[in-house]
This record gives sequence, structure tokens and C-alpha cells, in this order.
Amino acid sequence: MPGSREAIIVQNAETTLPRPKLLKIGLCLSAAVLAWNVAEGIVAVAAGWIANSVALVSFGMDSGIEVLSSVVVCERLWRELRDAEDPRAEARERRAAKIAGGLLFVLTAYIAVDAGRRLAGYGGPAESSWVGIALTALSLVVMPLVGWGKLRTAGRLQSAALRADAFETIACAWLSLATLAGLGLNAALGWSWADPLAALVILPLILREGREAWRGECCGEGEG
Repeated sequence: MPGSREAIIVQNAETTLPRPKLLKIGLCLSAAVLAWNVAEGIVAVAAGWIANSVALVSFGMDSGIEVLSSVVVCERLWRELRDAEDPRAEARERRAAKIAGGLLFVLTAYIAVDAGRRLAGYGGPAESSWVGIALTALSLVVMPLVGWGKLRTAGRLQSAALRADAFETIACAWLSLATLAGLGLNAALGWSWADPLAALVILPLILREGREAWRGECCGEGEG
């Protein structure tokens, strides 16, 4: 069956791109997310500070964590592009996961304290932030697409660092959804308590991602 054989050849060609090409794809995706998150983090923290929104500030801080993760991953992929036999590649991947996991623990503590304080009536109610709503809505569209691309590339490269970075991006999409819900309810119905509550809702997700990154469980070695 010539047709079937040709289809198999095409499929194999698509799934066996040269490693340098895959490294470049992963590097471009991580660099794009890095640039996006720098802008996103600055806007989110500034808008959250103005609106007294703990959910929006937390969202911006998570963007900062993603920036650091992307920097480490970009370094890792770039070094392999320059030297395919890099002896410290594994150590760099483990370091990337440890750094990301530790910073997620810090973010978890901040959210728990600040959101709990605001729900208890301290710090004043959150105001509406249309800038925050637009930002999180846009992030909700962009992040799943980029996260899927990074995850697929990580599987082909068998890169633990890129896979952990991909999960950070996917987590950002869930953070966008929760933050958008809290901001939307506050803007539409005046439910200022929805803002810190949205921050607490995403807390288990951030904590889980931090624990898995720290232990290396999110790397999925052998998958893909």
C-alpha cells in the first residue's frame, strides 16, 4: 500500500526533526514567553497596586517567577546549541526546577497572608481594574497555546527543564482564568471579596506546581 507507506514516512519526518532545530524552537518559545511575562508582570503589578487587588498583584508576581524560569531554560538550551556535549546540562535542568519551585513557595506564602488579611477586613476593598481584566483575558488566550508548544517540544527533546517551564506557562493560564473571574465579579457586581477569594482559589495549584518543580516530578522524563 504505497499511500500508507508515504503517510508513515511523512509522519516520521514530522516527529523526528533534527535536535538543533528542536532546540531552536524551544529557545524561541521560551524567549517569547520571557518577553511577554516581563511586560505582563509590570502591567499586572502596577494595575493591581492601583486597584488594591491582591489577585492581580499575585498574578504579576507569578509572571516574574516565569521570567526567571525562562531565563534559566533559555540559558540551558542556548548552551546545548553551542555545545551538544555540555557536561553540566543535567545539573542546569535540576537547578531550573529548584529555583522555580522555591519561588513558587514564596508566592504561596504571600498570597495566603495578603488574601487572608483582606478577607478579614484589613487593607481595604479591591477596586475594579479594566486594565487587569483585559490583560488576564489576553493571557488566557496566549498562554495555553504557547504552553502546548513548549510541552510538545520538551517531549521531543526529552528536556526536563523545558517541560517544567511549560508547566509554569500552563499554570499561568489557570491563574489568568481565576484572576479574570475575581476581577470580573468585582467589576460587574461590586463583590470586592471575590478578588482575594480568587487568589486563594489558585493557591493549591501554585503550591502543587512548586512542590512538583522542587522534587522534579513535573519533568516527566521518558514521556513524549
